Amino acid sequence: MAGNFITFEGGEGTGKSTQIRLLYQYLKQKGKDVLATKEPGGTEIGAEIRRMLVCGDKDKLDAVAEALLYFVDRRVHLVQKIWPALDKGTWVLSDRFADSTFAYQCYGYDGRVSKEMLACLYQIAVGDFEPDLTIILDLDPEIGLARSYAKAENMSVKELRFESRELEFHQNLRRGFLEIAAAAPQRCVVLDANKSVEVLHRDIVKIVDERFGA
Repeated sequence: MAGNFITFEGGEGTGKSTQIRLLYQYLKQKGKDVLATKEPGGTEIGAEIRRMLVCGDKDKLDAVAEALLYFVDRRVHLVQKIWPALDKGTWVLSDRFADSTFAYQCYGYDGRVSKEMLACLYQIAVGDFEPDLTIILDLDPEIGLARSYAKAENMSVKELRFESRELEFHQNLRRGFLEIAAAAPQRCVVLDANKSVEVLHRDIVKIVDERFGA
C-alpha cells in the first residue's frame, strides 16, 4: 500500500484528537493527501457501534461482547475506508486501532479477555496488516479522567461509559499500553501527554518527519 497509516493510542483524556488535528494540518501544509478517522465510529456502521460501546451504563456489555463489537467496527473501517485510502496513496491518521482493544479489553479488565482470543480475532478481521507508526500518548489516569469529564461538560451526548469505570481499570489500561509499546518498539513510540499541546505536537512532527520524510 502506498499511503502511510499512523495510529494514535492512549487512555482517556490524553489529547489524541487534538494531536491528530494538528498533524493533519501539518501534513496538508506539506502537500499530502490526508484522511483523519477514528475507532469506533469511522464509518456509518461504525457510528452505530460506537453508540453501543461508549454510551450508557458501564455494565451493559461484558469484555467479550465489547471485543467482538470492536473487531466488527474495525473490519468495516478497514474495508470501507482505511485500505481504499492507503491504496490511493493517502496518509491515514486514526484515533485508536487494535492496540486499544488489547489494552482495554485484556489489560483493563485484568485478563478477562485473553491475548490469545484477541490475537485470533485480529487475524480474522485484520490479517497481517498493521500500522506503519503508532504514537502512544501516556498520562497519569487521574489527570486524563479529569480532562475527559471536563470535555464532556460541553458534549450533548455523554460518551463516558469507560470513564465511569474504577481507577484500577485505567491504571491497568495505562500499563497495557506501555507493555504493548515495549513489545513493538519499531512500530510504537511513547510520548508524555502531560506536555503542552504545542510541545507535544513538535515532538510528533519530528518523529513523523524522521520516520517518513514528510
